[in-house]
Amino acid sequence: MSFTIMTDSAANLPQAYLKRHRIPCISYSFLVDGREPEERSFDAKRFYDGMRAGRRVTTSQIPPQRYADFFRAELEAGRDILFVGMSSGISGSFQSASLAASELREAYPGRKLRLVDALGASLGEGLLVIDAVRCRAAGRTLDETADRLLGRRYGVCQVFTVDDLQYLKRGGRLSNLAAAVGAVLQIKPLLKGDREGRIVCFDKIRGRRRAIEAMAESFRRYADEGPQTVGIAHADCPADADLLTRLLRAIRGDLEIVTVCYEPVTGSHVGPGTLALFFSGAPAFR
Repeated sequence: MSFTIMTDSAANLPQAYLKRHRIPCISYSFLVDGREPEERSFDAKRFYDGMRAGRRVTTSQIPPQRYADFFRAELEAGRDILFVGMSSGISGSFQSASLAASELREAYPGRKLRLVDALGASLGEGLLVIDAVRCRAAGRTLDETADRLLGRRYGVCQVFTVDDLQYLKRGGRLSNLAAAVGAVLQIKPLLKGDREGRIVCFDKIRGRRRAIEAMAESFRRYADEGPQTVGIAHADCPADADLLTRLLRAIRGDLEIVTVCYEPVTGSHVGPGTLALFFSGAPAFR
């Protein structure tokens, strides 16, 4: 292995994938009603039903020291690192990772440590990790892979809809909240990640199904031509994820589609019922 690819739990990649490709993953922490969850494994149905019932989920940034310990293990083993982290536009954790990396570069001058701000979360981040794995397998160097990801992140299109804006509002993660206000009469906001990695509202659609159809239409209009890997993430709405999958396959039958349930930290900020689509497409969409 020429270098180690590392990421965080916000990338939303399945544990089996991380294990198969030997990708160390640092986890964000969260509390439910002020307490650490007792369950060792993530029960998505129980978690999102709890949120629907009013349970309050709070999250915290990863401090620099945890990142330093995370990176140091690989550096001590003599391995170079490419880390792909959640957008700095929605969390300060990437800055913490950058602070830790600066100190470690001085302590390990013979090692390379490159960080990539994904400018996205969930599979918007995860698709970049998948691309890094493919680059490494193809024999690209760490620097070649990092440079590719730094350019490609602007072409990772992210579009999603939520059932309730209160979660994004509470966390201050919607940059143009006023544009999204009006969630009455079943009006659903269409959101996307912009070039700074922030969440913005770009349209409002009446009705859930029409919102999902509009997401598929965004793929039709902006997706790159040819085969590609597409990501779908949902917060306990598998039927909607299945509908979006069918709509996408009707547009293009050669897609590889990775579908995941939102992990608890990113899921707590978008809320139950969120449906998101991630694909490679025109940077102009961002």
